[in-house]
Amino acid sequence: MTAEAQLDQLLGFFKALAEPSRLKIVGILARGPSTVEGIARQLGLSDSTVSHHLSRLARAGLVRARAEGYYSVYALELQALRTSAKVLLREAEKPKAPREATLDQFDRKVLDAFTDADGRITAFPVQEKKFLVLVRYVLKAFEPGVKYTEKRVNQMLKEYNEDTARLRRSLVEYKYMAREGGGGKYWRIDEGAQASPETGGEMNTRHHSRP
Repeated sequence: MTAEAQLDQLLGFFKALAEPSRLKIVGILARGPSTVEGIARQLGLSDSTVSHHLSRLARAGLVRARAEGYYSVYALELQALRTSAKVLLREAEKPKAPREATLDQFDRKVLDAFTDADGRITAFPVQEKKFLVLVRYVLKAFEPGVKYTEKRVNQMLKEYNEDTARLRRSLVEYKYMAREGGGGKYWRIDEGAQASPETGGEMNTRHHSRP
């Protein structure tokens, strides 16, 4: 990871921790792994609120989840915390020349335009390239090698946008996730289609969209 990428990650850590409930969750997980339900009981919050906070922490690389039966058990990502500590202590580097535009920079611009301060998607772009950025963005909430029920997938996607059906369908259609026949279990495959499954290019304009 480059120095600039480490600084970006560190900034993500600070943003994720800039909320009292998320700090309390980190404190709980510092004592040992726990489920959404277990954390919710300790903090007196709803399961959906805790799930949302855990999603933010997971996107920042601060926590990870593993499946235990129907439940997901969350734990602190200790290596990420060690890395952030090293970045804080590292001597500042000399200024570098601006980099050429990269996909990561494009992704950040799209996310800045179409998500709010809490990481929720505020609108769906018409341009497919931008829409795929959002699809990959929500994909990060799902752990590789873990199978999720459709109910659990909807719960997780609702933390990003109320239109869970569209997000769930897009994850499958663009081949980032697979599912069992009849809408059973879902899991990551990360192949990632580069064009619309239906049109091979431009997406159809839908409600709640922005150019």
